[in-house]
Amino acid sequence: MSITTETNIPSLEELPDTFLVSLASYSAISLIGEEQTKYLQGQVTCDVNSSNDNNLLIGAHCNAKGKVFSVFRLINRNSAHLLIQPKASIDDSITELKKFGVFAKVDITLTNELSFFALVGEQATTILQEKFNQVPDSLTPVVQSNTTTLVYVAGKQARYLLIDESSVLESIIATFDQPIYHSSVWNLLEINEGFPQLSSKCIGEYVPQMLNLQAINGISFTKGCYLGQETVARMQYLGKNKRALYSLRTSLAQPLEIDDVIEKQLGENWRKAGDIITSYQADNGECYLQAVLNSDLDNSTALRIKSQPESSIKVQSLPYSLVTE
Repeated sequence: MSITTETNIPSLEELPDTFLVSLASYSAISLIGEEQTKYLQGQVTCDVNSSNDNNLLIGAHCNAKGKVFSVFRLINRNSAHLLIQPKASIDDSITELKKFGVFAKVDITLTNELSFFALVGEQATTILQEKFNQVPDSLTPVVQSNTTTLVYVAGKQARYLLIDESSVLESIIATFDQPIYHSSVWNLLEINEGFPQLSSKCIGEYVPQMLNLQAINGISFTKGCYLGQETVARMQYLGKNKRALYSLRTSLAQPLEIDDVIEKQLGENWRKAGDIITSYQADNGECYLQAVLNSDLDNSTALRIKSQPESSIKVQSLPYSLVTE
């Protein structure tokens, strides 16, 4: 069975009430074995010891200097830990995990046998309730139905991940009768939710707090040691971090260039304000950006895309607070 995806690239306002997204650009790293939890606990920012078959954890995998290889959602499936993330960040992350994994009783592999889809929107919950006996929610974000794993992703709108072998998923979603969009639409939703999306050029460039991981419960400060933990703790408790992840929006007449940067106005001059982490540009020219900028950015500061000086960037509100309690 072949899956036909929509060819248009919609803005947020142009998306239908309910739709599917083919997450062809996503995969997962699987860890399974006698010491899978113990090993992963010493490698990532979240508290893997608290992971179970029905919860969802957010975390980051860092190098020894505390710079992020990948940001993931962690679930359990068939006794394995799965680190779900964009394929762009998997190679570096799995290479590092395997490097130290040789000393532990754990098998670390890429889940090539699994496919990922997302069901999004107002009718998403109802559609799943008609198909499955149990639907995940905020209290039980991960459920297993036969061979299919369902994951509830909290946010501004209802979002669910469906995980299974490709043939099984295609049979399931064929019954939903909903439009299917390219995986870039998921990037749009993640930008809107303030969930970091690392492109390959950004791997190893930022500490977790620069990507707002502390604000989305992606860092445990009580779990003990893990790779990069000293840097992460220093950033948190000594106030060393001066940058944060922002969701931005603008309208562009031309396609965004791959090495574009964001500039801010200082008097009559313009200076670099930060780097673009990921972007999504709709057919109508609306452009959604995720960028790392100074955390003390004034809302009145004029921002633009360097290659398109006529552009005007607006900072979008995030569904969480960056203020440390």
